[in-house]
Amino acid sequence: FLEIISRQADRLNAIIEDLLMLSWLEKGAEAQPGRLEPGSLLEVLRAAIDMCEKMAGEKNVTIEVQCEPSLTAPMNAHLLEQAVVNLVNNAVKYSEPGSRVHVSAAQEGECVAIRVQDWGCGIERKHLPRLFERFYRVDKARSRELGGTGLGLAIVKHIALVHGANVAVESKVGEGSTFSVHLPLVGRPAPVAADEGEDACEITGGSTGAP
Repeated sequence: FLEIISRQADRLNAIIEDLLMLSWLEKGAEAQPGRLEPGSLLEVLRAAIDMCEKMAGEKNVTIEVQCEPSLTAPMNAHLLEQAVVNLVNNAVKYSEPGSRVHVSAAQEGECVAIRVQDWGCGIERKHLPRLFERFYRVDKARSRELGGTGLGLAIVKHIALVHGANVAVESKVGEGSTFSVHLPLVGRPAPVAADEGEDACEITGGSTGAP
């Protein structure tokens, strides 16, 4: 019984922390939209993956990284790392034991695309437009079982907005999902190079309002 109370208390604390971060991001995106400095994408990806290795190890999920060492973009490195952590954690949670998660960053025209790909259960098309909303869950029972606050993707979206970036998701049931953040190298917002098919959804970083 005490263990259940402890888990619930930890979950409530995590929700409070995530809500505070969302509130700060919403205000910060409006008040300080330009405080970005050139940073290494590889360093951000590696730091984020390090944060996710424990969870991945417990599920025997391998995290791969692909990024040129010289690749840079204007960023808030701490926030961008948090966005990648959220995406990788989600990918690991919904991956089968013994599978892999692929994390990459590459320049595509005038933007840098960060992608997190898994080969998990995939997501039905009807859910894609709402994935970045606060507390939205595709499978509520499974989400509770796996943990999390229901705010991770909303935080990713607002971190993208701080960067003038776009977020996108492509997914097919039974094949897996790819979440991406498109960072502009110059100007705002970022162009999106990904194909927009029926199994894809993209959110443009043109507003800092709540979903």
